[in-house]
Amino acid sequence: MAPQSTRLSGIFTPNIVPLDASGDINEAELRRYVDWLIAKGVHGLYPNGSTGEFLRFTVEERRRIIAIIADQTRGRVPILAGAAEANVKETLRACEAYHEMGCRAVAIVSPFYYKLSPSAVYAYFKEIGDNTPIDVTLYNIPMFASPIDVPTVQRLAEECPKIVAIKDSSGDLPHMMRMISAVRPLRPDFSFMTGWDAALMPMLLIGCDGGTNATSGVVPEITRRLYDLTLLGRIEEARDLQYRLLTLFDAMIQNCEFPEGFRAALALRGFKPGSGRQPQSDSQKMGVEILRKELQCLLSAEGFVDEPVGGCPAGQTDANPDDVARIVAGVVEELRRLGMTT
Repeated sequence: MAPQSTRLSGIFTPNIVPLDASGDINEAELRRYVDWLIAKGVHGLYPNGSTGEFLRFTVEERRRIIAIIADQTRGRVPILAGAAEANVKETLRACEAYHEMGCRAVAIVSPFYYKLSPSAVYAYFKEIGDNTPIDVTLYNIPMFASPIDVPTVQRLAEECPKIVAIKDSSGDLPHMMRMISAVRPLRPDFSFMTGWDAALMPMLLIGCDGGTNATSGVVPEITRRLYDLTLLGRIEEARDLQYRLLTLFDAMIQNCEFPEGFRAALALRGFKPGSGRQPQSDSQKMGVEILRKELQCLLSAEGFVDEPVGGCPAGQTDANPDDVARIVAGVVEELRRLGMTT
């Protein structure tokens, strides 16, 4: 396992939790899935995140998920365990439990349901940072929880050595640049991870250390390759992969209830993810079946599965190459202006 002083980096997979016909954790399939992800080259695992539907499991089930994954991983890759609970006391208990299981760090989302001020968000994480036995990654996902602004990240990084990283799922490129600019000079060991697959390449170009990307749980080959090519400076090849990943990501996240699209795609890769715990209406189930064919076409274009019966529409794509090209060109120009290297 990576030493505690090593900065978090690379692709950490926020994994789906396979369920059986009764809706219980399918341990055998989860273990098989962990082995497959590691064999496909992901740098780490990120259980109990949004993709893993952590809120739809009990506290005991969340602990069991981490225990299974830690046991199956056996130190081959680091584990970033989602440890967010409903209050500070329970969150610290989760930190203690995952520390004992040998996890590298935990990821903790801001308090949800109640809308908190930046001062309240700071106080919440300060309490955790001062008392946790394990390194903490802040998890900024403003669509679901109180946002973590730049001054708060900077203050926590300065005051809490145990707070070592932030995972940002806003997809906001300038926001990430402002965080890196504010924090990295003070804490060179602090890690910046993006949770937004659609902007993985631009985020890496402006200085992110890696990503916690749901697509890596379905097409780890592509996500890992995109990471490698970007860091090697092979921009044209990386950009091509980003377009393709964007199309797949949009299909899985936009066309049905999250994360059912990822479950459907994972089933096409040969796993038995089962149905999620959120009940689905008949129309929702029909929508997933329609999406399944689209996903099969996208995955077959990458060579991962066979085409569906009846074939796929020729040249079907949702990505606009000009959009990503413009983003990448803007990022590179900004890096040059600031005198930064990639």
